[in-house]
Amino acid sequence: MNQTATMQKLEEMRLSGFARIYRQMQEVGMNKDFTTDEVIAHLVQAEWDDRYNRRMHRLVTKARFRYQAGMELIDYVAKRNLDKVLMLRLSSCEWINRKQNVIIIGSTGLGKSFLASALGHQACQQGYKVIYRNCSKLFDELKIAKADGSYIKEINRIEKLDLLILDDFGLKPLDNSQRLMLLELLEDRHGKRSTIITSQLPFKNWYDVIGEPTIADAILDRLVHSSHRIELDGDSLREKYKND
Repeated sequence: MNQTATMQKLEEMRLSGFARIYRQMQEVGMNKDFTTDEVIAHLVQAEWDDRYNRRMHRLVTKARFRYQAGMELIDYVAKRNLDKVLMLRLSSCEWINRKQNVIIIGSTGLGKSFLASALGHQACQQGYKVIYRNCSKLFDELKIAKADGSYIKEINRIEKLDLLILDDFGLKPLDNSQRLMLLELLEDRHGKRSTIITSQLPFKNWYDVIGEPTIADAILDRLVHSSHRIELDGDSLREKYKND
């Protein structure tokens, strides 16, 4: 089988990484400088890298992160009570394997959403399915889903995701519909999947925002147990970078 036929079959089998490197090796004669085992290893690695990058791109695109953040971009110099050791532990994503949660609390401008995005990106890099949603917008989307009959399908879809990131929780008190939706989301994920929640509100004020004591107890019980809590303080990073 000649080179053209080989390339055609590789493309038909969707081995694009393999085909790309095979073409390059033929063009520059690299295969003459390596053993057969080394050539095969090089081709297989190229295909593996290509598939990993495509999957990573799909996961990040579907997650719809607020920021294109990475763990390596987190600022540990700014004084905001951010524990570097904890963040390094979280970067392993073992907490997702253990079905644990992360709660990030702090005032505006301290980088809560950036940290959540960075953790989400890290999860995508390790192959986890992630979704990132502003809390209020997600509630609005779910209300629309109830109206058009797709609510159960949407809830089931979210339940299957490895990591749900709810950003800006508690900007305004929840109504009864929102309370019940949040409870259903967390109930479906409790002990099965992981959730990150960011909020400007101190944790002690979450009861008031949720509103109904019984439902608040149920929601917080599902969040607090087996959760990592990050409580940021200090000056706004927006002002810091604005003045730099």
